[in-house]
Amino acid sequence: MEFRLLGAVSVATRAGELPLGPAKRRSLLAALLLRPNRPVPVGQLMATLWDHEPPPRARGVIQGHVSRLRGLLAEADAEMHGVELATQGTAYVLRMPESLLDAHRFEEWVTLARGQRAPADAVAMYQEALSLWQGPALTGVYPSPPLQAAAHALEELRLASVESLAAGYARLGEHARAAAVLRAEADVQPLRESLSAALITALQRAGRRSEALGWFHRTRRLLADELGVDPGRELADAYAVALRGEGDEAQETRVSAPGLVPVPVHGPPSSPFPGTVDLLPRIPRGFHGRVSELTALSRAAAGEAPVCLVTGPAGVGKTALVVHWAHRNRAGFPGGLLYADLRGFSDTGEPTLVEVLREFLLALGVAPRRIPESANGASALFRSLAADRQLLVVLDNVRGSEQVRELLPGGVRCVTVVTSRYRLGGLIASDAARPVPVDVLEPEDGTALLAAVLGKERVLAEAVAARRLAELCGGLPLALRVAAARLADQPDWPLSAMSAELSDESRRLSLLDVEDTGVRAALGLTVRRLPEDAAHHFAHLGRHPGTHVDRYTAAALAGTDPATAEAALERLTAAHLVNRTTAGRWTLHDLVRLYARGLNAEPDAFVRVLDHTVATALAAVDAVEPGDESCFELPADFRPPRAIRTFSDRAQAMAWYAAERDDLTLAAAAAHTAGLHSRTWRIILALWPQMVWRVLDGWTPLLQTALEAARADGDTRAESRVLALLGWVLTEEGHTREALVHLEAAPALAARAGDPRGEATALINLSLAQAALGGQEEAAEGCVQAAQLARGAGDRHTERLALHHLARHRLATRQWQPALDTAIAALALDSSSDAPTASRVLLLTTCGEALLGMGDEAEGIRRLEGAAREAESLGYDSGVVRALGALLRVSADVALRARYDTAMVRLTAET
Repeated sequence: MEFRLLGAVSVATRAGELPLGPAKRRSLLAALLLRPNRPVPVGQLMATLWDHEPPPRARGVIQGHVSRLRGLLAEADAEMHGVELATQGTAYVLRMPESLLDAHRFEEWVTLARGQRAPADAVAMYQEALSLWQGPALTGVYPSPPLQAAAHALEELRLASVESLAAGYARLGEHARAAAVLRAEADVQPLRESLSAALITALQRAGRRSEALGWFHRTRRLLADELGVDPGRELADAYAVALRGEGDEAQETRVSAPGLVPVPVHGPPSSPFPGTVDLLPRIPRGFHGRVSELTALSRAAAGEAPVCLVTGPAGVGKTALVVHWAHRNRAGFPGGLLYADLRGFSDTGEPTLVEVLREFLLALGVAPRRIPESANGASALFRSLAADRQLLVVLDNVRGSEQVRELLPGGVRCVTVVTSRYRLGGLIASDAARPVPVDVLEPEDGTALLAAVLGKERVLAEAVAARRLAELCGGLPLALRVAAARLADQPDWPLSAMSAELSDESRRLSLLDVEDTGVRAALGLTVRRLPEDAAHHFAHLGRHPGTHVDRYTAAALAGTDPATAEAALERLTAAHLVNRTTAGRWTLHDLVRLYARGLNAEPDAFVRVLDHTVATALAAVDAVEPGDESCFELPADFRPPRAIRTFSDRAQAMAWYAAERDDLTLAAAAAHTAGLHSRTWRIILALWPQMVWRVLDGWTPLLQTALEAARADGDTRAESRVLALLGWVLTEEGHTREALVHLEAAPALAARAGDPRGEATALINLSLAQAALGGQEEAAEGCVQAAQLARGAGDRHTERLALHHLARHRLATRQWQPALDTAIAALALDSSSDAPTASRVLLLTTCGEALLGMGDEAEGIRRLEGAAREAESLGYDSGVVRALGALLRVSADVALRARYDTAMVRLTAET
């Protein structure tokens, strides 16, 4: 979450900008953001929203805007970011981490830049500061005097920073760049003499003397014409220097704190923190975003002697985040800033404890001869020196908790930040380390990182390709930097061309390597440190056709048992090679999955996981319709898994279907691509309970794949069942004539295969298409035949289904009593009539509609209300809509209408 004042007043979230509404609401928010964490009296807000005397209802208007802002913030989960809009007496206060406010971060960067000794670092920080501006400050607010004054103050600070940036370029000898920066602002602010003076000096030093003199005369005329004044001393001096042709490019300049104007320097600049030890690496270039992580790190670093544990996968940017944060907060550590790379994931070997301690002690001023030779002695001396210091210790790339314990300073004012690819639970347990997890970048931040390397112009010119590139890199900063490096090396290569190359999964990882740096190299170092069992499971995860695994799936892939697989998954989670998405489910980052796919695994792992999928889906079907005949037999070469998950009831099975829908689809597609037709159609056919539950959910392409596979497999029984299911789905989708082609073929195929249950189901589904085309009598005859076939096969479930549809067909022809009798006969076939089921809901609804048709309104309403209640208890929204829709035809009850509308909204969202 980010609050913006430097441009249009807005609140940005991962889901997009919040719809703040009218200008006065934005103005109220701006007034609160200009004084974050401080109460703003209602009277002051009135002055902000109205120029003159506020209207009588002004206080109510403000309350309304505050209420709406609170609602918007709540919808955006602002509380998770530490944001709260509170009432405090007769004032309002916006409590928030100030790092979420772009104006605060701008001022932080400017302050930090002023204290830099190296001109290049100062330039980088001014660039970061100015990149936060999206346009004129406070755009979109009501132009009241308080807000105009605030906008003017922010603009003054921006212009001063532009002048300081140009001064930094001058110190680097880049006078042409200084001139370019100043010219852009001087064109807009031609009467600002400090800008013109700096521009004249920059032009002169860049060897463009005639332009410098011309700019002076242009400015002089404007001052005379617009203000009736002559140039001031600063502008006149710059002109005199240009006129004499002076301008030694070797002359050093620095930025003075008050006026931010270049002034001569004699001798080296002094450190902003005299005597401060600083072992930090240079500030990372192109760092962008990470507002929430920076805030979390600042919170973790608060308190007494905290140990902060920054964790995340290889290449996610942990070091960049910590070094960036350390540079931003260096003023808080006057006792020194220590840094050590412990190389826990490097081929070069880890430094010894004594080596690290020796570097720290030397930095803290200990003479080499006074440094103890033993690790214990050196550690004790380090802790004694740190005891009274306000010290920051960064321990980077840590492999295990034991690596860092003797390096913790222990002083109450010291902060230790540890980075690792592992979660280091031991450090959390022994030293109360405070975790700060780092995840991949969102596409917007990934695109911004590309822009920082390649330049905004190149990225903006191909904005769509840049975003696609960020997505293909999976938001992994290492991958993004490698991609940017390749593009930077070929300035004429379009971003779209590289996006097209990265779209090829077989080449993606090789394209994300440059020299000895890349995603494969980083992941390889992590994998090589895994225990053998975890490495074995990781390699086999690459054979999974889906995106998520549970312990049963991982076991099937690796040929182990669920307990062993779960232990391996936990180890892989600790190493950030897999991510736990919910309890008992894990996933791999796209690039990690591609890496795992390239590792050695047993050749039959893929077939094992497909057979595990088939077995689990059959178990789910059995939980949905207990005691029902299996929808297919297992293939002859089926490989039974060691264990599959079990389902205690229908609800648990349906929840599994909902969670695994995408992975089941991917498994079927992968089986089809591999020519494993016997697995393809079985996986898809086993999805029928979810198809029935969510029929309008785009099942047709998947069923067409199943039909191809059944035909390729030469299984007539399977072909007839897939045709019947596909025809029913097409009928429900409104493609009735297309459905009829499949449904008319299905019964004959089932009869030829000796499958009376399948024939009965096909006839029922055919009747629905016939009825939709007006053939009610033909449809009824088909249902009678289906009921007889099912009864002969001892299939009560299909018989009940046939009677249900027969009752519906009789309702359609206004045969009320036969419809009621048929529905009651169907209900009698239910061995557990008290248990709510989808079929029972539909039969009760049919009874209610028949009774209403016969004129028995009281009993009809009772039956329909019962059907609606049972459907609601099941979460069966389609049944709720059908039952309540029938009730609303005879009742205008407002509560019924509300229930109907609620169910309809859910149903629409689901479909």
